[in-house]
Amino acid sequence: MLIIKNITVRNFMSVGNVTQAVHFDNAGLTLVLGNNLDLGGDGSRNGTGKTTIINALSFGLFGNALYNIKKDNLVNKTNNKGMLVTVDFEMNGINYRIERGRKPNIFKFLVNGAGGDGEITDEMQGEGRESQRVIERVIGMSHTMFKHIVALNTYTEPFLSMRANDQRDMIEQLLGITKLSEKADILKELVKLSKDKVTEETYRIKGREEANERIGKSISDLERRQTVWESKRDTDIQDLKTDLLNLQHINIDTELEAHTQYEEFTSKKLQIDTLTAEIARLTSTNDREQKRLDKAQKDLNDTLEHKCYACGQEIHDEKHEQIVAQKTEAVAESQEHIDDYTTKIKEYNIGLDHCGPLDIAPQMYYNSVKEAYEHQNKLSTAETDLVRIKEETNPYNEQIITLKDTGLQEVNWDEVNRITELKEHQDFLLKLLTNKDSFVRKKIIEQNLQFLNTRLEYYITRLGLPHEVQFQSDLTVTITQLGQDLDFDNLSRGERNRLILGLSWSFRDVFESMNHPINLICIDELVDSGMDTIGVESALGVLKKMERERHKQILLISHRDELVGRVDNVLQVTKENGFTTFNVELDVVDA
Repeated sequence: MLIIKNITVRNFMSVGNVTQAVHFDNAGLTLVLGNNLDLGGDGSRNGTGKTTIINALSFGLFGNALYNIKKDNLVNKTNNKGMLVTVDFEMNGINYRIERGRKPNIFKFLVNGAGGDGEITDEMQGEGRESQRVIERVIGMSHTMFKHIVALNTYTEPFLSMRANDQRDMIEQLLGITKLSEKADILKELVKLSKDKVTEETYRIKGREEANERIGKSISDLERRQTVWESKRDTDIQDLKTDLLNLQHINIDTELEAHTQYEEFTSKKLQIDTLTAEIARLTSTNDREQKRLDKAQKDLNDTLEHKCYACGQEIHDEKHEQIVAQKTEAVAESQEHIDDYTTKIKEYNIGLDHCGPLDIAPQMYYNSVKEAYEHQNKLSTAETDLVRIKEETNPYNEQIITLKDTGLQEVNWDEVNRITELKEHQDFLLKLLTNKDSFVRKKIIEQNLQFLNTRLEYYITRLGLPHEVQFQSDLTVTITQLGQDLDFDNLSRGERNRLILGLSWSFRDVFESMNHPINLICIDELVDSGMDTIGVESALGVLKKMERERHKQILLISHRDELVGRVDNVLQVTKENGFTTFNVELDVVDA
């Protein structure tokens, strides 16, 4: 529901620098009367500024007066600056405020009122189109619709005097046909957005596929490296196990004992070999020396027999004794050598006997004691390496998991398919909305036009018009009386005003049925102009019924003092010294 709560006015038309306020949020029929003290008062109703109220409301909501007045001419001519109009309203439970001004230019649209949660401020000389479109979307009507269903004024061109195209535009707007075009425009944007989204999603998914392909190659390469690493690890473990079996097969203490025994064996063998070799040498030398001894003994014996050792002839010279002595010395010397050799051979044989027999050489794994001592380090290192390698984690596992979990992106064409289907549906709806022969348009016109004609018949009857007024399927209007076609200008002034009121109320009923109720109705002097007593009474009857049953705030601007007793409240508009003031404390009048 649209509830126009109040307006405040400063330096607007005849209102001066003192801010004036009018409240609309209470239901009732309020008569707006003027009193021009500058013209002597006492029944002077003209030129007081009564219409200023609805012009200010029009300006606040739409940025324009009800009729053609330049914006700068809306500024109070005396003060010529500081014009400000504020409109507070509620729409579907949300409070809004509009502030418009000239000299300086002001345009603010505030959500939840002044100091509320949101604010739209237009800096384009207080006349920004986008902000205005936002306002009209909120209240749900254009300025033209406002002038025909909320603020009726004698200066507003009657609907039936408008050009056929303008009539059609307004009726299409009223019946919701215009909304089809608006929705079509929205759909066009949605179709474009859907198309762009399909393209965007397609590029995105293809990008994902390409990225996944690259990541897949990386994963394959890592998996290959993972396999190589695992294979090398298995090989290393097997090699270490083999080394451990070999190392554990060897008793290091036994190995070291074998090396000690081997050292003793080689020492004994060396001793035996040395003694044996020396015995053999001495024996050979002794044999040679024995031969020399035997020869020397023979030579000595021959010499003693005075035989020449060379020719065997007896020797009879003086040197015999000398030769015997030489030969005897040679024999003694050889015998001495033999005795020495024999003694040594005996000593060596005794030493050989002391050595005892030579055992079998001990068996060893290592060639040296150093290698045997290094065995323990090899065993410890192999055991440590085996534990370490078994506990090692493949460095490629985490990389592969990370790439699979975070690198690879889901590729799903469902969203593209969904958006494509949505776009196709939007295209279909767009054709329904834009085609003039669309059954949708025809159905909307058929349904709502019937309701409009029903309400129009109701109000024409209540207002006492003898005419039949009907909207046709082509949205044209026919006026007949007693079977004769009439034009709007064929009607009297009073009849025209009754028809204007009937049309306005019918339009309003259709609007409220299709959109939302509006709490405010303003009627500016239409009841005054050319309507007889019966017409006035009929109009008041309808208005009272609206106020009573629909809880409307109805502002009836009039010159008729006799209406005071027929309304709930009176709002006095007074002009004095060129400035208009409103009696905001409304007088309650017994009807």
